[in-house]
Amino acid sequence: MSDVFLSYARPDEPHAERVSQALRALGYRVWRDDELPAHRSYADVIEERLKAAKAVVVLWSAEAARSQWVRAEADTARSAGTLVQALLDEHIPPLPFNQIQCADLRGWDGSADTAGWKKLVASVTALAGSVIQEMVAIRHQTSICVLPFQNMSGDPEQEYFSDGISEDITTDLSKISALEVIARNTAFTFKGRSVDVCEVARKLGVSHVLEGSVRKAGNRVRVTAQLIDGVSGGHIWADRFDRDLTDIFAIQDEISQAIVNALRVKLLPEEKKAIENRGTANADAYNLFLMARQYWIDGDFGESGRERRVIRICDRVTIIDPNYAQAWALMGLAQANLRYAYTGHEDLDDGLAAANRALELNPTIAEAHLPRAWHLAMLGRNKEATSEIEIALQLNPESWEVNKEAARVLYRQGKMDDATRYLEKATRLAETDFHSRGMLSALYLAQGDVAGARACAAKVIGPVEAALVRNPDNGAALAYGVLSFAATGNIERASEWIERALLLDPDNMYMRYNLAWPVLAFFDDKEQALELLEPALAKGGRTLVSLAVADRNLDALRDDPRFRRMVEEAQERVERATQINPAAATSVPLRS
Repeated sequence: MSDVFLSYARPDEPHAERVSQALRALGYRVWRDDELPAHRSYADVIEERLKAAKAVVVLWSAEAARSQWVRAEADTARSAGTLVQALLDEHIPPLPFNQIQCADLRGWDGSADTAGWKKLVASVTALAGSVIQEMVAIRHQTSICVLPFQNMSGDPEQEYFSDGISEDITTDLSKISALEVIARNTAFTFKGRSVDVCEVARKLGVSHVLEGSVRKAGNRVRVTAQLIDGVSGGHIWADRFDRDLTDIFAIQDEISQAIVNALRVKLLPEEKKAIENRGTANADAYNLFLMARQYWIDGDFGESGRERRVIRICDRVTIIDPNYAQAWALMGLAQANLRYAYTGHEDLDDGLAAANRALELNPTIAEAHLPRAWHLAMLGRNKEATSEIEIALQLNPESWEVNKEAARVLYRQGKMDDATRYLEKATRLAETDFHSRGMLSALYLAQGDVAGARACAAKVIGPVEAALVRNPDNGAALAYGVLSFAATGNIERASEWIERALLLDPDNMYMRYNLAWPVLAFFDDKEQALELLEPALAKGGRTLVSLAVADRNLDALRDDPRFRRMVEEAQERVERATQINPAAATSVPLRS
């Protein structure tokens, strides 16, 4: 459990992140509500973590004083004798907390030398104890962080391969019960950065770090890997593998076995078997699947080329290896999105056959339930759609795809809190996914949390700019870049990007939609919003139309006759398409 529980209002998240990072740098284990598991209720987790924490740091601000959650958490800590208070602005804490000493963090820039920070640390130390002994105990545990392997191929397009190998090694090691492994999403925050391995180990509280590189050329691959002691920085094991690409699975197995041997941890027979089960034994199929998944993550959401490319690649994968369940599941998801997201595709495969094939091959694949959920949701069978989402979350609560699609489906049902929670999880699982973070900004805004929406949108621009380096025409990236600029007050830059987006990709209907709601929210320009939405609603697919019906960010237009007409005509159009193609509603039966 954590040493420190951090309580704060959502608009103060940047301050909370700074405080948590500083405490973690001192060696404390800090928990805040950005780490809520997807499969448990908010209230239960909060209560559990509050009771377990040795110190509860409450960050008071005007927003925090108005938050019932913050006040309840502070009251629980006060009763337990674990309360540590800090001021973020000029507003004093509410009664009775204004009678208790507070550390002054107003204007704090993260410096360790300020009086307010020293006061807070002294209180945490008094309650949680000296961190030195705790760090020694942590380092005696067998734990590891797998840093993203560097792509040494000289071709940025090969990044998917090195990332895939890093992720698979992390997954393999996670199957070893005697080894604690840092999650992939945490490890990937260090991607592309020059890091001090000992600093990484200290920050994450791990005993060891694995780093390496991948060079792929034709049918040859070179993988280097080195296991480093997190305290001394010394090499415990290192090796280089120059092999044919067909040996990639053997290389991964050898790396995992070498780590097991070097760390002297026990590998149970069932764990060895689980590690060796990779879904496919064909290196070509594996390589293509990694490529397809990268296109799915980084592609232009709202431009059907992404889905078509993923479907083509996965189709090729399943020809090479008809029993590759993960490829069937991804193909099904891409097929469902192509069918329902874009107009004129009502007679295309809805992904159910591919999803059901994936589940026949491997009933534990969570992502295979997502095409089924969309199929049911588009038929208005919301209870059954939600059931498919719940099954997927139970099978793999750490899946980026599952959390993201769960949020998209549930938002259309008006389940705002659930959608927000799952989308928050998705943003943590895939740091480069600007689309999830942009949608999360929309969710905050829809719930009236303007400050939270602005803070979230401010984090979008970095991943957006990285995506535009890879593809300058990425309409989804351009739209969320507009959101980021508009939300942070740079209206002039946002306007420039709107012109750029419409010039480069005017037929991207999701892009037009995702330009319209920030224009409405931050420009307060109903006319421009309507001009952006009119083509989108006239041509968009069923999922876009269902979003427009449910989206609270468009509520300012609900009384506008033009908008009402646009929505009504869009609903009639997608319903008419289903009637013309009755197979669209029943194409492949769901499995019992």
